[in-house]
Amino acid sequence: MSLPLEERISLLKEVGEEIIEIEELAEMIKWKEEHGQPIYAYDGFEPSGNIHIAQGILRAINVNKLIKAGIRFKFLVADWHAAANHKFGGDLQVIKKVGDFFIEVWKVCGMELDKVEFIYASDLVKDPKYWELVLNIAINTSLNRVIRCTQIMGRSETDTLTASQILYPLMQAADIFYLPADICQLGMDQRKVNMLAREIAKKLNRPKPIAIHHHMLMGLKKPPISDLTGMERSIQLKMSKSDPDSAIFMLDSPADVKRKINKAYCPPKQIEENPILEYCKYIIFQTKKTFFIKRPEKYGGDIEYESYEDLERDYRQGKLNPPDLKPAVIKSLNELLIPIRTHFEKNKKARELAEFVKREYEKYMKKKSPN
Repeated sequence: MSLPLEERISLLKEVGEEIIEIEELAEMIKWKEEHGQPIYAYDGFEPSGNIHIAQGILRAINVNKLIKAGIRFKFLVADWHAAANHKFGGDLQVIKKVGDFFIEVWKVCGMELDKVEFIYASDLVKDPKYWELVLNIAINTSLNRVIRCTQIMGRSETDTLTASQILYPLMQAADIFYLPADICQLGMDQRKVNMLAREIAKKLNRPKPIAIHHHMLMGLKKPPISDLTGMERSIQLKMSKSDPDSAIFMLDSPADVKRKINKAYCPPKQIEENPILEYCKYIIFQTKKTFFIKRPEKYGGDIEYESYEDLERDYRQGKLNPPDLKPAVIKSLNELLIPIRTHFEKNKKARELAEFVKREYEKYMKKKSPN
């Protein structure tokens, strides 16, 4: 039996830093339930290299909340999109195997897979109806609008773009309607294409998708000084695969985790733009009922927190300091990563996939930066 509507909406609000629009979401859920139809949310991932903790554990946390709210989930392994965005030199065979690696990680990071479906873009593109959708969206969208959407693939409007990169946002908008997805459940950095899909829906005679944009975990390094605010600032701060020290990766060793967290930006008493507190809020307190911090008696002795709000309050007041917080974060993160490390050490298929991705990514990065 499904949860009451209020509880379902509450769970989705936990996931969504922004929901467009909440009233439409409630109406859609009620209509689907009255007509006995399933609700589908989707997210698309470029298989572009290693997989960090936001794509792994944080993604599992959010997907599980959607499933608890009675929603099924579709993961689009966006291999053609990655090729269009020049990842791995556009080599689709390599990109597909990187997609296999992502799925292997999701299988062992706590995601409830019974209501999750994995779909490859390379299967969608075999259908002429998919390209008909792409064409119709292109006909009804200005080139300037498409260029503004290239932010979704880590590009900017001032970049020199290839024709394949112009195609990318059109394909991503088409994915939503082709799958089809009732909810676009992606990061805030994907907002522009979701808004395009909502605006183009009427012209395609399709329902407007609901957009639920989740928080993007910030990188571990000191944030750059800039004039950006709001969503643009969040995108600027997010962790990056291309900078290994800006993120914890799903196959990082205990020593890697310790080194990165110890080096991470974590100014005393500062709550805003503090990556260590973000890891506490969005990962640790989402996976543990309590958070134990060991510290010397002269600094207050051991303490156990039952909520992030209590931890944040003590940190702001200077009752909890980085030298005591960081070791506890290291311990908790390493405990979360144990099942993933074990699987990739003991399972031959998983181990070979990880080795393949590491080898191909190193080759790809070397070609990009030959010096």
